[in-house]
Amino acid sequence: MPVIRPAGAAMAGLLATLHAEGFPPAERWTAQAIGLLLDLPGHFGLIAETRGEPLGFVLGRVAAGEAEVLTIAVRPALRRSGVGRALLTALVETAAAAGAETLFLEVSESNGPARQLYAALGAVEAGRRRRYYADGTDALVLRLDIKSCGVATNE
Repeated sequence: MPVIRPAGAAMAGLLATLHAEGFPPAERWTAQAIGLLLDLPGHFGLIAETRGEPLGFVLGRVAAGEAEVLTIAVRPALRRSGVGRALLTALVETAAAAGAETLFLEVSESNGPARQLYAALGAVEAGRRRRYYADGTDALVLRLDIKSCGVATNE
């Protein structure tokens, strides 16, 4: 099981490198964008590591009782190994500790493995953004009730 720890703006270069491994060029986030985002109030990052080796990360934000997954990236060779689930679980716990009751995220309609993960946590479709991604696929907007998902431990 990976170790999950906070990832601040000083790690933006590493996070951008991880993001580039998992996303097509048109969807990659730059180190500058990640660093600026992590300096904003209510925004946070978490990185998964094993023996100091970065496996993936997640960025989120919390405001007014709601949380949002901004992006999640897991090294391609490690997908479906539990890293994404560990990151999302830690994000839900962090969001709950900050007072969030609902979590939102979006995912490409064509990303079956990610959709399965989110559904396993209890996320349900709350909306759709037509032709949102560069390849023309729709983005599904998902909602997760943090208190009933069975992840948050600070109830």
